[in-house]
Amino acid sequence: MPKLSVIVPCHNVQDFAPDTLRSLSRNAGPDTEFLLVDDCSTDATGDLLQRAATDIPRSRVLRHEVNRGISQARNTGIDAARGDYLTFLDGDDWYAPGYLDELLASAQRLDCDFVRTDHVQATGRTRSVQRAPAPRRGVVLSPRGAIGPATMKTMVDYPFVWAGVYRRNLFDDGLRFESRLRTAEDRVFTWQLHLRAESFATVGLHGVFYRRGVATSLTQIGDERQLDFIPAHDRILEEVTAHQEADRFLPKIVRTYCAMIAFHMSGSTRYDAETTRKLRREASAALRRMPSDVLEAVLSVLDEKRAAVLRRLRGRGTGKAA
Repeated sequence: MPKLSVIVPCHNVQDFAPDTLRSLSRNAGPDTEFLLVDDCSTDATGDLLQRAATDIPRSRVLRHEVNRGISQARNTGIDAARGDYLTFLDGDDWYAPGYLDELLASAQRLDCDFVRTDHVQATGRTRSVQRAPAPRRGVVLSPRGAIGPATMKTMVDYPFVWAGVYRRNLFDDGLRFESRLRTAEDRVFTWQLHLRAESFATVGLHGVFYRRGVATSLTQIGDERQLDFIPAHDRILEEVTAHQEADRFLPKIVRTYCAMIAFHMSGSTRYDAETTRKLRREASAALRRMPSDVLEAVLSVLDEKRAAVLRRLRGRGTGKAA
């Protein structure tokens, strides 16, 4: 049985898949299996995956007959995985040679529920190391201890699920990606990890390369799929509210949610008119759903520009003065 399962969801990535698949071949150790999930690609991606499956040891192609999105593609891989540990790679990213052996060795040495890593951002020919904002490195920590403080960037603000490796039992306990979400699914998954798991660690590996600025990436598309950050953060807020330490974590999620709303409002000119109206309407309703005392405390310490935007939105449709 493999020790590590690598889940690679792919949809119409024919221009990038050769680099991705070549990097898998260079990481094909005896303890690793590769699950290549073809999410109903309509270009040459499926053919590339089928050929790779004959060349890369311990690799399988899993195909969706209809396009179901990246969350369900990952879930399909999770359900088929046999490894003691699972990790993920998007179909347009790649690994450095030998990276997976190092990742697995770190997971086994630290013996915790999940291990997060740094990553290398690739923008054209430019490379830059993005460090995970861990309080300490190379030691086992409490996942809940790395959620706060609310005013700082912490591990729940590092939602790159492919920059890590996860023990199998987390998924045996029901952890999955929210299949209804087309974007921001990584943020829900990251929060759920920190709320549910018992232990984690962070290591300074720099072997996973994230291709930034791909035109077909959902992060680059300016339509209503971007607004899935709202149901995503509603889901996180729901889980935090139900947690036994809700009072400890509510300031962090409310501040993060507010920051996301302000960010999307500042970039609303890239959306069409109907999507912009929907953004304002749904963001206004989201602010009114938040715990009013926590929200007011967050607004009181935000910078004046963002706080003003959020106060105006909160007052929409309530009859209150902005």
